[in-house]
Amino acid sequence: MSQQGAALQNYNNELVKCIEDLCAKRDELQRQILIEEEDKHKLENEIRIASEKLVKINENLAKKITARTEFDRTISETEAAYMKILESSQTLLSVLKRESTSLRTK
Repeated sequence: MSQQGAALQNYNNELVKCIEDLCAKRDELQRQILIEEEDKHKLENEIRIASEKLVKINENLAKKITARTEFDRTISETEAAYMKILESSQTLLSVLKRESTSLRTK
């Protein structure tokens, strides 16, 4: 019977060691989970911050593009008006030269 008791004690010791090993592996896994969850939270925060910055940049970009379009329109209209002034000046000069020549010949 003492042989059976020794065998039972050995089984018990092995069982306790296996349970301790499993607990140690679980604790290590829990430590890794905590580290990765912390990394995950940091990344999510960085993504949130980057997303907010992207929204602001897109808003500013849209405003600047609208302003540039207005500049382009104003420049185009001004250049067109300037060309009309030049054409009118050229016409006026031609008329003035013709009238001046006409007046000299009279």
